[in-house]
Amino acid sequence: MDTHNKIKVEELKVDEALFSFINTEVLPPLSFDQTKFWKSFNKLVYKLTPINRSLISERVRIQKSLDKWHLQHKKGYEVEEYKQFLKDLGYIKQIGPEFKINPKNVDIEVSQKSGPQLVVPIMNARFAINAVNARWGSLYDALYGNDVISEKDGCEKGLVYNPKRGEQVIKYGKEFLDYSAPFEGISHKDICKYAITSTHELIGLDDKSNIHALKNPEKFEGYLGDYKNPSSILLKNNNLYIEIKVDINSSVGRSDKAGVEDIIIESAVTTILDCEDSVAAVDAVDKLLSYKNWLGLNAGSLECSISKNGKSFIRKLASDKIFIGRDGVDLELPGRSLMFVRNVGHLMTNPAILLKDGSEIPEGILDAFVSTLCALHDFKNKKNSRTGSVYIVKPKMHGPEEVAFTNTLFEKVEETLGIKKYSIKVGIMDEERRTTVNLKECIRQVKNRIVFINTGFLDRTGDEMHTSFE
Repeated sequence: MDTHNKIKVEELKVDEALFSFINTEVLPPLSFDQTKFWKSFNKLVYKLTPINRSLISERVRIQKSLDKWHLQHKKGYEVEEYKQFLKDLGYIKQIGPEFKINPKNVDIEVSQKSGPQLVVPIMNARFAINAVNARWGSLYDALYGNDVISEKDGCEKGLVYNPKRGEQVIKYGKEFLDYSAPFEGISHKDICKYAITSTHELIGLDDKSNIHALKNPEKFEGYLGDYKNPSSILLKNNNLYIEIKVDINSSVGRSDKAGVEDIIIESAVTTILDCEDSVAAVDAVDKLLSYKNWLGLNAGSLECSISKNGKSFIRKLASDKIFIGRDGVDLELPGRSLMFVRNVGHLMTNPAILLKDGSEIPEGILDAFVSTLCALHDFKNKKNSRTGSVYIVKPKMHGPEEVAFTNTLFEKVEETLGIKKYSIKVGIMDEERRTTVNLKECIRQVKNRIVFINTGFLDRTGDEMHTSFE
């Protein structure tokens, strides 16, 4: 039980530190009137809590009926008989007419780009910053430390830099460039100089100064430095960016024909900041840390002090990347991955806020409000969502009614905070069997919000066992 000080706010008892955080750090930059906010929040908590509780009661009803039925049919049963029972029970829903999903203002990281997605515990600031900054990563560093490059024949990683392994890394990197953005008549490993023409085309020069053009000129997106001696070349393949960094004075660049010191690739285009499975946020202290980190990520202010090899430094969120586009106009690219936040499911409660009867608030309701409030700090700077959307992953939902409740909850949050309807997008975690067998009807409930479906296989296995235990 959370024993931290509570203060009475409307008909709620709110943890003092959480109350102060929302009033002093979250609301003021948004120009929200705190009295009005708490009145609205209080009203919706009491309106939505009974619905939330009834959904959990429905889970209990269904589970008891399932247990009873299986105990009565231990000698066996026909599949069609069981299916009819599930329909009569309300476990399997009737499939409705065809429909189309129609989410608006979805960022390209979700709608157009296919790339890695990280999931990271939100309570660890260092992990969170590292994950969000993983939008761009060194291919050379990744290859050197990974088993993609064999450690045989003198290519061991070791405690100090191994030049032989480094050669294999560079060889692999150049082959990657040949595959992703090939030149006419020459390999990237044989290019002695990259340059940009006066008509904004990328060329490669060989050791005899012969000019070679890209096979697909449209893959060239921009550069940095002098166009005759660029310090960076920006390419695009499969809608993902590749940056060739050139520095003939660097330790790697001076041994490379074209002075290439590294290849930077667009990597984790999205990251889920997790308030659920990967953390144990059991009270107000834990929730406050989660919310503070989420606020810092959206405000761009989150940082942490790191000590490594006897040195200390501050790790911060990456800035955007700015290149000279091939049309000569500045091209600004996100430096951070697009952030989702994973709230808890409808089952959870938390002692951070108590109702007037002393019971704990449904934690999912609290998460929805505070997650969105913190995300609004990005709406002005647009360093996360360029389209003004909030991305919330919702786990552990059992069937269409629970998904519909999520839609209602998000709609009420939007109304209370005065943001456009459907600004809050949802990712459905398809990890409960009642959701899976009714997936189409679940999607229907959030057809204007849904941006992805994800299966949590461990949770899925647990639900299968629990549901079918008898």
